[in-house]
Amino acid sequence: MDAIFRIPKWPAALLLAILFLSACSEQKQDSGIVSFSGMTMGTSFTVKWVDQNTGRVAALEDEVHQALLDVNQSMSTYIPDSELSLFNKLPAGGEVDASEALFFVLSLAQDISQKTAGAFDVTVGPLVNLWGFGPDGRVIKAPKDDEILLLQQRIGFQKLVLDADRKRASKQAALYVDLSAIAKGYGVDVLAGIMEKNGIDNYLVEIGGELRAKGVKPENQDWKIAIESPLIGERKVQDVLSVSDTGIATSGDYRNYFEENGVRYSHTINPTTGRPISHQLASVTVLMPTCAEADGMATAFMVMGDTVAYDYAVKHNIDALFIVKSEQGFIEKMTPGFDKRLVN
Repeated sequence: MDAIFRIPKWPAALLLAILFLSACSEQKQDSGIVSFSGMTMGTSFTVKWVDQNTGRVAALEDEVHQALLDVNQSMSTYIPDSELSLFNKLPAGGEVDASEALFFVLSLAQDISQKTAGAFDVTVGPLVNLWGFGPDGRVIKAPKDDEILLLQQRIGFQKLVLDADRKRASKQAALYVDLSAIAKGYGVDVLAGIMEKNGIDNYLVEIGGELRAKGVKPENQDWKIAIESPLIGERKVQDVLSVSDTGIATSGDYRNYFEENGVRYSHTINPTTGRPISHQLASVTVLMPTCAEADGMATAFMVMGDTVAYDYAVKHNIDALFIVKSEQGFIEKMTPGFDKRLVN
């Protein structure tokens, strides 16, 4: 199937943004839509839903904040005593009884790794740190080849072993697991679960631009999501999506990087080469049933590059948008299913 190509109105990669997103954390109600926002995982979050009952906002806000604290305490590599950090400190051969949440995310990550032939790999953490994109802090110089080769001995999702019956995780090497490419999406799904547990069927929840939508807004309208061109010093909308009942995630090489001698090094590390990606795919947005799936697959697509990733998306019926660098600027390449979601 031929890809659908479009030259963007503004030459930049994309960033998912909610049209109504506000930086404040005030509760508000507008035409039956209630929302609150706050900070988590080093970024902002927003919870928005259709409701005439504002009396339960405070209770929902408390529940959301506690749930996000729990996700962080389980999966953060920035919290020294988090469940994941303690696992990472174990030597080769170490194993632990994992919480239900951590085991679920590890299992999903391993499933995506299997399906993408290792393009997605949560054991790439040591290389992420080596290149200066992890909790160890920034670097200004690319690491040496021998440093990369040494750490590659510790990389490989096959070395992370999960026992589904006992909910145990073990490591066959001195693994350092980094869930930053999937935990935020999982956090969004947790927020969605809170909404549904409380009988709310029309909502839009997001963490740092990763989203999940269900149902409709008042007057039976789909939720509208803006795709933003991240131009320096200004904000412009590149595309608008009409969405319902889906998770949405974006990955790109345009926000988190460093430069040395005119070379830009992306934060997205190819597990096979041990180096930042160097192809022409600048950004990808993925729609899947859950945000955790979309989050992980967006990273896998960034590693694959636009040609392989597009073919994979079409074969597996995944709606996706790719922003590709070209001599003429940035070009949009999207699957037919994604194209149908655009608001003209």
